[in-house]
Amino acid sequence: MIDAVLLGYGLAYLPESFVSDRIKNGDLIQVLDEWCPLFEGYYLYYPNRRQNNPALSLVVDALRTK
Repeated sequence: MIDAVLLGYGLAYLPESFVSDRIKNGDLIQVLDEWCPLFEGYYLYYPNRRQNNPALSLVVDALRTK
């Protein structure tokens, strides 16, 4: 997506962490600042806990603590 924007194909709505370096060095500019909503967190959808997947439980717990 970033490559397409750099080639002039249009705009992109991307996380700031993906583009902050490109904005700082002038490769990209930020537009529509007033339109960009504040990040309020993630929504995570996963199967019922009765299926008890230890790896998924670790990910869910890690995201809850951030």
